[in-house]
Amino acid sequence: MSEDGAGALPPGRPGRQPGSHQGMQQDTEEPAARDVGWGRSAHDGLFMAAPENPSLDSSCFSSPPVNFLQELPSYRSIARRRTAILSRDRQRGTLLKPADSYSSHLDGAITENLNSQSIRKYALNISEKRRLRDIQETQMKYLSEWDQWKRYSSKSWKRFLEKGREMTTHLELWRQDIRSIEGKFGTGIQSYFSFLRFLVLLNLVIFLIIFMLVLLPVLLTKYKITNSSFVLIPLKDMDIQCTAYPISSSGLIYFYSYIIDLLSGTGFLEGTSLFYGHYTIDGVKFQNFTYDLPLAYLLSTIAYLALSLLWIVKRSVEGFKINLIRSEEHFQSYCNKIFAGWDFCITNRSTADLKHSSLRYELRADLEEERIRQKIAERTSEETIRIYSLRLFLNCIVLAVLVACFYAIYIATIFSQEHMKKEIDKMVFGENLLILYLPSIVITLANFITPMIFAKIIHYEDYSPGFEIRLTILRCVFMRLATICVLVFTLGSKITSCDNGTECELCGYNQKLYPCWETQVGQEMYKLMIFDFIIILAVTLFVDFPRKLLVTYCSSWKLIKCWGQQEFAIPDNVLGIVYGQTICWIGAFFSPLLPAIATLKFIIIFYVKELSLLYTCRPSPRQFRASNSNFFFLLVLLIGLCLAIIPLTISMSRIPSSKACGPFTNFNTTWDVIPKTVSTFPSSLQSLVHGITSEAFAVPFFMIICLVMFYFIALAGAHKQVVDQLREQLSLESRDKRYLIQKLTEAQRDMRNQPA
Repeated sequence: MSEDGAGALPPGRPGRQPGSHQGMQQDTEEPAARDVGWGRSAHDGLFMAAPENPSLDSSCFSSPPVNFLQELPSYRSIARRRTAILSRDRQRGTLLKPADSYSSHLDGAITENLNSQSIRKYALNISEKRRLRDIQETQMKYLSEWDQWKRYSSKSWKRFLEKGREMTTHLELWRQDIRSIEGKFGTGIQSYFSFLRFLVLLNLVIFLIIFMLVLLPVLLTKYKITNSSFVLIPLKDMDIQCTAYPISSSGLIYFYSYIIDLLSGTGFLEGTSLFYGHYTIDGVKFQNFTYDLPLAYLLSTIAYLALSLLWIVKRSVEGFKINLIRSEEHFQSYCNKIFAGWDFCITNRSTADLKHSSLRYELRADLEEERIRQKIAERTSEETIRIYSLRLFLNCIVLAVLVACFYAIYIATIFSQEHMKKEIDKMVFGENLLILYLPSIVITLANFITPMIFAKIIHYEDYSPGFEIRLTILRCVFMRLATICVLVFTLGSKITSCDNGTECELCGYNQKLYPCWETQVGQEMYKLMIFDFIIILAVTLFVDFPRKLLVTYCSSWKLIKCWGQQEFAIPDNVLGIVYGQTICWIGAFFSPLLPAIATLKFIIIFYVKELSLLYTCRPSPRQFRASNSNFFFLLVLLIGLCLAIIPLTISMSRIPSSKACGPFTNFNTTWDVIPKTVSTFPSSLQSLVHGITSEAFAVPFFMIICLVMFYFIALAGAHKQVVDQLREQLSLESRDKRYLIQKLTEAQRDMRNQPA
């Protein structure tokens, strides 16, 4: 049926009276298929109920069928808009076909694609799939032997791939543990442990990249596994003072010095392959070629950052699609929570009760947001000015708290760097550890105190509950990740500043305090990683477990009852591991083995958090959907990656490299190895590289990228319009069914009231 035929039927035009129930059904189907666009589905309730009442015929309706159908809400809605959007409806008619034409089109498409797709992929019942299989077998008889062999080999290969995918699912890390957590606590908490597993795999891949490009050639040569030798860095015209690198040693070794070295990365660990200063060679000479270690060192850093970015973006796109679909209207949000909000992975009774309370909380939060929206709409101009002034004042307080924390980290870092050069025998054990870990302690205290301050401030800003949670988390994310950048930039300012200007002019950096500044930055990242791991273990062992015992055996005490059991808060735990991953990204350049330490750390954290969840914590009543959680986790991780790239880029391109250690002693900066490598290329390839990196190429490339971006934005807008139209038609369909059922009920009532 064409849409023009539907448009030719004006409102109010009398139609022909049907002579039978079949005639009535035909007249009923045609306007619905033409004007509504979904075929008979809107009237199934009427036509399916008819056989149950044989005495009900067309005489029960006092109005003609066409006039009756013109009273449908969907028909009235389309008739109002027909003159304005007739051309657009013609274009979209291919998307919204009637049921009969769509089913015939589907049959044709399926029979045409039987050769390329499996029958199980079609959403059909068993009888239809059997019919299609018979058609497929019949078609096979008329094919040549070569075509039959190709068909069978294609099926066998697809079956082999499916079996391979099934086998790989059984090889997933912690598959049974994560499924058990999902069954007991739902998909929200399961998504946290899946995210932790992703970080374990990511760090393992990062370590393998660094190991293959940097560590493996060095180890093969060092232990004489291959016939290769080290290429030492040639000495250039350089002051002898810049090449001095006295590794810290303290003559008499105290019993606790090894513990301090292990916790701080100094002493016996400073000269190992754990840190940047160990790789003071220019390359490895094999039998047929010379391996350029400085270039490989820089490329390994670029490779793991690019891999992390692509992997995170790939995983976050899936969650973004789901979030985009879920951005429905408020009425649809209520329906989704009531009819589709249950998590069918839950098998535990207490978790099911928790899910009930979570749904109640979400509905209360939605009602509260609706109340706040209504309150905002009813605000006067004086109230609006007052609330915005209050928010401005409270945001100034938040900014002041952040500045105070950053300043405290700056002071602690300066104090630690100035006093850590004292001899060990001049300090007691506790004083030495306090000086070494002072920046880490201040950062941990700031990360612990500021979320509580933000949670108190947000209550006075008069936001909706959902926006309160998002804004508080955003502030905590900025606080946690910015503290690392403040630490790195403070170290950078100390490295490039000197009390005596001649020292910095001679070497380009403060060689007296930082003879190998890359190693010392790596030590700071190593200390942050170790201290964060110690804090997580200490909180679980010495806070959560005793708290669980007190709540279990001393529940009659009022103080213990108010304290309650520890909640397993998903956002806080996620921020903790993203904080650790950001440290790993920054520190991997200065400490190549740090990704391996991060992998072991996250593996231990997985088991510690699992035990804590099962035996000491209770799930938070504010649960997250798995799709929302995955997207939120990856978004926070992407922010951490962007913040990690900034200090790394500055340190590699702006700060002069150490002249006493590392593979870049003959380069002014780390990035200078790229121009040197390009200069060894053939002239044609050099011209190509210079052309790609020139402004003449960058400007057109940027314009093309902008055009592509605008195209996809327009395409997304068109798809959004189609989605809105489909949602509107679903709403109209439900209203049509309700209207028809009402008319059917009235007709049955009139029939019963008629005299015999």
